[in-house]
Amino acid sequence: MNASKRIEAMQYSPIRKLVPFAEEAKKKGKKVYHLNIGQPDIETPREFFDAVKNFDEKVLEYAFSQGLPQTIDSFVKYYKSLDINYTKDEILITNGGSEALFFAIVATCDYGDEILVPEPFYTNYNGFSKSAGAEVVPIPTQAADGFKLPDLDVWEKKITPKTKAILLSNPGNPTGAVYDMDDMNKVKALALKHNLFIISDEVYKEMVYDGLKFKSFAQMEGLEDRVILTDSISKRFSACGARIGCVASKNKDIMKNIMKLCQGRLCVATIEQIGAAALADVSHKYIEDVVVEYEKRRNIVHSALSQIEGVVCEKPRGAFYIMAKLPVDNAEDFATWLLTDYDLDGATVMVAPGEGFYATEGLGKDEIRISYVLKEDDLKAAMNILKEALKVYKK
Repeated sequence: MNASKRIEAMQYSPIRKLVPFAEEAKKKGKKVYHLNIGQPDIETPREFFDAVKNFDEKVLEYAFSQGLPQTIDSFVKYYKSLDINYTKDEILITNGGSEALFFAIVATCDYGDEILVPEPFYTNYNGFSKSAGAEVVPIPTQAADGFKLPDLDVWEKKITPKTKAILLSNPGNPTGAVYDMDDMNKVKALALKHNLFIISDEVYKEMVYDGLKFKSFAQMEGLEDRVILTDSISKRFSACGARIGCVASKNKDIMKNIMKLCQGRLCVATIEQIGAAALADVSHKYIEDVVVEYEKRRNIVHSALSQIEGVVCEKPRGAFYIMAKLPVDNAEDFATWLLTDYDLDGATVMVAPGEGFYATEGLGKDEIRISYVLKEDDLKAAMNILKEALKVYKK
């Protein structure tokens, strides 16, 4: 008996594949600084926990497949504060942003269809597409110009009759790139010319730095029936474990069909939705303070990397990730070695190998993604370990 070809074609997560080595290192007494995963250490707002504690129903019932009314209302209110106007019937609650992405791909692509994705990209885009029977077609971007989207002729060469959608995260994971109006107008022009959907992953939309202003594809005129927005409370409210996200679109036909998927998986967890709905009452200062904190952490990591001999990286302007090219032949081997064979005063670091964020064979082999979600002192210690480890590894 064999597994399906579809599941065999999927890759393991480069973000999590080294976890067994990290756990073994911890069993041996090593302290491991986790720079591999986007798990914020900032406290989740009390409003979430208070709402859960105050839940006092006698029976824990199924929620509506589309989501609890109050949870949907909380997303409507949130988007309105950003000048994005969705009505209640244009939002469906999902099990995190991941399910929203998968549903969007299933709703827009048939088996064998293609999705254009700027590369490097969030590794699960590949997994979601494979499991839906679609193929990721990578669009190259370069660190040297801040991962700016390439000219239209580069995209045009990749478009075929099977191309159905453009999928991108803004701000970018793993690059930290924030797309400006020039970038967004390129995507708009392609979508209109070739009749493509735009699946816009905007879970990091608050996290932009250096005075930049974020603009959503959902705010662009002329794209109303093409944009499918995917979102989550995980990052902006440091609530990854709640698994509450949403998919939103003004395309009534798409939303009607995604509703079939929502019904098929029955519902999103009721109690977590109760907690998520209460986040609509959180002061905007909470997010403002989070952004200030991440910008400080970004500066610490970028400054440290810039001072390590042989490391090349661009300063990200959003999200909480940075891609760095290392002076090694194989970053995955180096990342494994950090966990199995190295420590500095009983501590080491865990990073995500860069190759898994590419679909193009051979790219990213000497790169890593660092997630700067740790406190300042921990980040400084982790970056010092990385610097000293590279000296030893190169010998």
